[in-house]
Parts: sequence; C-alpha cells; structure tokens
Amino acid sequence: MGLSLLLPLGLLALAAWLLPLLIHLARRQEARLTEFAALRWLRARPKPRNRVRFDEWPLLLLRLLLLALLALLLAGLALRGHEDTRPRVAVTTGLDPAAARAAVAAPRDARWVWLAPGFPTLDTPAPTGSQSNASLLRELDAQLPEGTPLTVLVPPAWDGVDAQRPRLTRQVDWRVLPAPPVDGASADTTAPAARAAPRLRVAGEDAEALRYLRALQRAWHGADAALATQAGDAALPAADDKTLLVWLSPAPLPAAWQAWLRDGGQVLIEPRTPLPQWRDESGRVLLDACAVGRGRLWRLAAPLRAEALPRLLEADFPAALLARLRPPPTPGRVDSASFAPSSGQAPVPAQPRPLIGMLAALIALLFLIERAWATSPRRGARA
Repeated sequence: MGLSLLLPLGLLALAAWLLPLLIHLARRQEARLTEFAALRWLRARPKPRNRVRFDEWPLLLLRLLLLALLALLLAGLALRGHEDTRPRVAVTTGLDPAAARAAVAAPRDARWVWLAPGFPTLDTPAPTGSQSNASLLRELDAQLPEGTPLTVLVPPAWDGVDAQRPRLTRQVDWRVLPAPPVDGASADTTAPAARAAPRLRVAGEDAEALRYLRALQRAWHGADAALATQAGDAALPAADDKTLLVWLSPAPLPAAWQAWLRDGGQVLIEPRTPLPQWRDESGRVLLDACAVGRGRLWRLAAPLRAEALPRLLEADFPAALLARLRPPPTPGRVDSASFAPSSGQAPVPAQPRPLIGMLAALIALLFLIERAWATSPRRGARA
C-alpha cells in the first residue's frame, strides 16, 4: 500500500508558500528611532545589522501546512494497494443460500455475494427479476483485484446469458448446484423453443405476387396451407408475431394497418423509402426493414416477379426470408456444465483510490483552526 499523485503538476501550487512567508516578514515589529538632546554628545556607533526573523512560528507553520494540503488536493493524492483480495463466492440468484454455503468449503474470510447488480452480500434477501448473469459475471471479474480467487455457484440451467461464452481474467472455480424445486416440482431446464414461421395475410390484387406468396406459405406451413386474403378496410386480427400482413398496393398503409403495426405487428410492403437492407452475395438489395412502435415494417426492394427478383426461384429463398423475418432468438438459458468461463482476458489495471474526501475534511479543519488563531483577542494583545 502506498501513495501516488494523479496530477503531479498540481504541486506547482506550493509556490503559494511565499505568501505567508512575506506576510510574516512584513508584520515583524521594527524598532523606531526616537531622538532627544543628550544623544548629540555621545560617540556615534555602528548600527546593528537587521536579521531576517519570522514572528509567530506556530501560526506560520499552520498556514504552510494548509497550503501544502491544498497542493496535494490539486495534485490528486491517491492511495494504491488498498484492494480487497479476500476470496469471493458469487451465488446465482435463485439458489438456496444455506445450501450454497453447505456445498462449498470456502475460506473463513471469503466474501459471499449475490451475482446481481451491486453484488450485495449473501446476508441480504436475494434480488428478484430477470438480469444478465453473463454480463454481471464479467463485471464482477473486472472489479476484483488481480489474483483474487473467485468461485461461482450456478444451477444446472443458467439464465440470463448471451451468445458468447464468458472469458475472464482469472481461472474460476465453477460449481453447478442442484436447482431448488419450484412449487414442488423440479425447475425447468429446457431451452426456449424456436419461433415458428408467421402466417401470411395479403391485401392486394397482384396475381403474380400472390402466386409466389402462396408458394411461400406452403413452404413454411405445408402443402395444404392456404393463403389468407385481407381487404384494406377490413378488420385486422390482434397484433402478434404469428401473422405477417402483406400490403401489395402502392397506396399508403391505411390507418388501421399503421395502428396494428405500432401495436407489435409486422407488415411487408412494396418499395417505399430507404430502410435497413438485406443484400444478396452480389450486393443487391433484397429486403428493407425498420421499427415502427413495437412492430416491424418490411419493404420489398423489388416487385414479386422472377425477372425483377431472381432470388425468388432459388430453393433456399423461403428459409432465407424466414431467417430475416424470424432471426434466431438470443440464447437465454444454457447448460451450466458446458458454459464454464474461460480465462485469458487481459486484467484491468488496479485504479488508485483518490483521497479527496479526507484531504478536504482536513483542510477545512485546519482552516477553522487558523482563522480562530489569527483572530484571537489574545494574539492581538501580544502584538
């Protein structure tokens, strides 16, 4: 543990030491010359030399100390080596704290924390609500000093993960504990099901486009799937992700369709304004998209014609279009045993702890003492 300066140039403020020195020199009591007649007949003697002398040394030293602390405050005095290197045991929310303590023989000085925002201690109630456990694990690893042992306790199925396996700065003791039962039954460890292809509902009289849309509907839902048609002014079903409305008209979307879109529906339209694009291997735009409210608006880059959009004739077009309309969901639950973090991430340098608060309090205290001393009636009487 040691001290360091975050801004060494702040020590230039020590030049202010000249101010109290000059003040104390200027206030030095000087001898006054008083003439009277009897001295005329005395032999003149050399005058003694004036020596530099400071009055009130304790007050001068107090003022110099006050200026020195101000200079250290400007220079950013900080403490290094203050890190807490006690072992950490992070427990995933949802696990039983008593069972977690019984399952791990941690050192006596280990700190038990919840893997939750702020990393509260295990003595507090477990935080509730969904959270990104993988991101929290990376954050905890980055906050810990280098070399601090870390143990992570997780259930068999770990929620709140992303697509990337965590890569940390240290080797983690990864422990998989049995999940507590939920309402008398074992916890569900199955992965989320893939999203199904939407059902098409079309408004428009473009016979050529309808032919391709019928083929697309059959490719997604089987040979017997019929293509539903929709009049522009007819009532719409409830907005959900199971229906894709197709607008085959150059006219603007009706108000009802726009409201349906904002409520979370999805609409495929003809070429309109520039939007985020899907391009093929040659760079040609195939599909544009943008968000509208809670819904999604899709725009065809070309009419549904083989001559305008040759990609229609390729066998993988239905699957490729579905991948754009229904991208694979971000994994939210994984098998904990196969998701153990790897090591090798560059450690985050330890940051010194600024002593701003302590210096400010000490400066305020010394300033009050200096003012009380400088304005004391006893000091004026001695002067």
